[in-house]
Amino acid sequence: MTTETTKSIFWQGVRDGAPFILVIIPFSTLFGVVATEAGLSVFETLTFSVLVIAGAAQFTAVELLRNDVPTVIVLISALAVNLRMAMYSASLTPYLGGARLWQRALAAYFTVDQTYACSIVTFERNPDWTVGQRLTYFFAVAVPICPLWYAFTVVGAVIGSAIPEGLALDFAIPITFLAIIAPMLRTRAHVAAALVSVVAALVLAFLPYNLGLLVAGILAMIAGAEVERQVEQRAERRAEK
Repeated sequence: MTTETTKSIFWQGVRDGAPFILVIIPFSTLFGVVATEAGLSVFETLTFSVLVIAGAAQFTAVELLRNDVPTVIVLISALAVNLRMAMYSASLTPYLGGARLWQRALAAYFTVDQTYACSIVTFERNPDWTVGQRLTYFFAVAVPICPLWYAFTVVGAVIGSAIPEGLALDFAIPITFLAIIAPMLRTRAHVAAALVSVVAALVLAFLPYNLGLLVAGILAMIAGAEVERQVEQRAERRAEK
């Protein structure tokens, strides 16, 4: 593989990851603000983002910690929110599984929604790429995303420490998640899962430690999978006719 080819793949990854900056900056800033409002210091907030690097899980954990939920429940809830990462990893294994252990470990750390979405599409379009080329692209996508996630978490934490305690910013969390989720509702299975999760979360709100959210998530996945199965069966029947 020539140097020019390596550079070409690298800059292709950077270009593909760059549009996500528009989302990363406000989202990471918001987390910094909310984390500071929850009582975390600037250093603790930054450490949280560096170690976890998963926005949805971080927001979930901070909100539960604010409500004095037991640590075990916080960890389980955060892991449940990030179960999709396991599916991402399984999907990337055929393309990156041949890499060295330390490379796979580093790729696992930088596996976020953006790096996965860009990489899986590009890998499928370029089946002749070597493992090295795929790794180059994967890490290149993370270049304009992950450093900004860390940096603007600090910005948000600094801003948050200057905001009066009486000015609650909790409302920003559900608004942010709605903005993220709404564009993803593209199929009947997605809509069914969303509706079931909302209804179940409301019905099970009486459960302690926000456990209703975990149950609602499980029920939503079951509903989504069932609707998708039915849609596929109908498509097969039509094809047979």
